[in-house]
Amino acid sequence: MAAAPAIISTADLIKPPSDKEILMGYAPKDEVARRIEAFIQTHPLTRTLRSKPEITESRPHLKVPKVQRRNHFTGGVLMGPEKVVVPTIQWSERGGKSLVSITYLGTDLCGQPGIIHSGVLATILDEGLARCCFGALPNRVGMTANLEIDYRSPATGGSFIVLRAHTTKVEGRKAWVEGSLETLVGQGEEPVTLAEASGLFIEPRQAAVCPFVMLSRPSSGLADRAFVLIGV
Repeated sequence: MAAAPAIISTADLIKPPSDKEILMGYAPKDEVARRIEAFIQTHPLTRTLRSKPEITESRPHLKVPKVQRRNHFTGGVLMGPEKVVVPTIQWSERGGKSLVSITYLGTDLCGQPGIIHSGVLATILDEGLARCCFGALPNRVGMTANLEIDYRSPATGGSFIVLRAHTTKVEGRKAWVEGSLETLVGQGEEPVTLAEASGLFIEPRQAAVCPFVMLSRPSSGLADRAFVLIGV
């Protein structure tokens, strides 16, 4: 018999944590995670993005209620030692115009020895392109209708990758987004493009009403959304 879904507390529904609270509240659990976190926090790309007032910084997977993370693919299953060791950090431009994120991928995410599974890269692109356009849609949520990916170079296990995405067109509940994955490099170095993608994302007709409950606080330029089906 399948286990019943975890119950989300009233507090999670009424007052989910803000982006600032999540960013301040995260603490790496071991030395490996601390080194990875320190590298991301002090990287020149991070500093550049933080200097732009139109950009909102967040860790979207930490907005998933703790009781649900074990059943959440990107916020739980892919997280952990030698996987996604520290939660992805993303920077979203106001109005759903663009998005940049940094993720560390450990060696337990490989499909071939030393090479990250292409499905992991597809998942990162799927989520990243979708999150990019949320702020451009009427109720700030969209679901993948189409995703096309061209793989350019293999991603190695134990490395940092950067996702860059931008919304190219919006028509009502539809948004078109393009993006890419590349290696995270130092100043003066040329990144290697790992994959390029384009997608169409559509806001559900029910987004403004039940049965969706929005678990976010729309206090920043781009609200992250998690959903719970109720009454079904």
